[in-house]
Amino acid sequence: MQTTNYQNKNTLNICVILVGLPCRGKTFISNKIKTYLTWVMINCKIFNIGDYRRKQLDKGIDEFINIDADFYNMDNQEGRKVRINSYEVALEDIENWFKTNEGVAILDGTSSTRKHRKWLLERLRKLNIEPLFVESYCNDNELVNINMQELIKSSPDKKDLRFYEEKINNYIKSYESLNQFFDEKDYTFVKLIKLSDGLEQAVINKVQSYLESKILFYVMNLNYLNPRKVIWLSRHGESVYNVEKKIGGDSKLSERGLMYAKKLPQLLKDQGYDTENQMTAWVSTLVRTNETAQFLPFEQILPWRALNELDAGLCDGMTYEEIEDKYPDDFKERDDNKFEYRYKGGESYKDVVLRLEPVMMELERQSNILIITHQAVLRCIYAYFMNIPQDQSPWVAIPLHTLIKLEIRPYGSCKVTLIKANIPAVSTYKEKGTSTVGEDSNIKSNSSRNLLTDVLLK
Repeated sequence: MQTTNYQNKNTLNICVILVGLPCRGKTFISNKIKTYLTWVMINCKIFNIGDYRRKQLDKGIDEFINIDADFYNMDNQEGRKVRINSYEVALEDIENWFKTNEGVAILDGTSSTRKHRKWLLERLRKLNIEPLFVESYCNDNELVNINMQELIKSSPDKKDLRFYEEKINNYIKSYESLNQFFDEKDYTFVKLIKLSDGLEQAVINKVQSYLESKILFYVMNLNYLNPRKVIWLSRHGESVYNVEKKIGGDSKLSERGLMYAKKLPQLLKDQGYDTENQMTAWVSTLVRTNETAQFLPFEQILPWRALNELDAGLCDGMTYEEIEDKYPDDFKERDDNKFEYRYKGGESYKDVVLRLEPVMMELERQSNILIITHQAVLRCIYAYFMNIPQDQSPWVAIPLHTLIKLEIRPYGSCKVTLIKANIPAVSTYKEKGTSTVGEDSNIKSNSSRNLLTDVLLK
């Protein structure tokens, strides 16, 4: 897959190094950075020190949980040796990865002392890899305890609260935060700070490239401690153009589309949300999304031009049959590479992803947002949250008259629920290799089509 135009030798080969005590959201930040960079078509891979440590000890979960928290005491020479060796092997893997890749490596560990970070920096720079430190600093015990409870549920390590409390206390004894005034003043880093008095701030130091600035701006928008939130997605109601099998345009809703618009507030209310006080709707600037939102009793309904449907250019207002007949070569080219194909005078899915970046940045800061938009745009948004490869995202089936509930959870997982309105609507899905719309259950060659429904059956 081709990469975006802003990638060049001056902005690539970066290693993001996580810094911080346990239960400060470092793994969540790592996973989100990878999700974001992959979504904007930048190669990225996570190297998790915990995985290297477990592999080095060569023990299964049942055996490993017997390791005492004293293993993480800096005075424990055996434990220290294992941890340092884990970093050694991770650095070797990072070096080998960069031999065949350009992009961003993420080193997910504590890196909790200045001496250790200096060692990492010197090792990486000898390999022409630029280190970018991201520290999560938090002394809010309530947030830490919430994160600890979530870690116990999902961690492959010991599932015992006392173990993690003692582990954290051992790290605290030697922990040194990033310091922009003395020995780390020339490091590139962001220090994300959450204090018990409610103060939140970010300290940024020595940003040297466009890609570093993109990463830092993104992580500053993350709710990385206690990140639970709900996002709602919906296509507009069935439109007149949908019924006529035309793409694009700015048509009004059909009668059934208006029925969906009237039922949408009740669908949300049935899910337990007070739609009048707790939610905000984001819509495109096109008629059909605004008509779908017209019965919502929200205080805020915000239009985003970035949420407009993929621009079909010269093909706007045509049916797929007409496009195949008039532009047969383009029709085939789009089927062969739907993500990167750009309509004549219009856009590609790749273009849509790039214009959605500001929307996704703001969405990371928000909760209880209902996004009413279009099929191609929803495919791109859904691919972001579900880590769907870009070449598959344009083939995901997003049905009309269906509310999609995304529950974002710690450590980057996402629960998906479909709420059907039970109001009939046409299918606007086009199978690869055909110009007719409507899903054919006998076609099994395109597994991407069922990525939305498959996740609900697991």
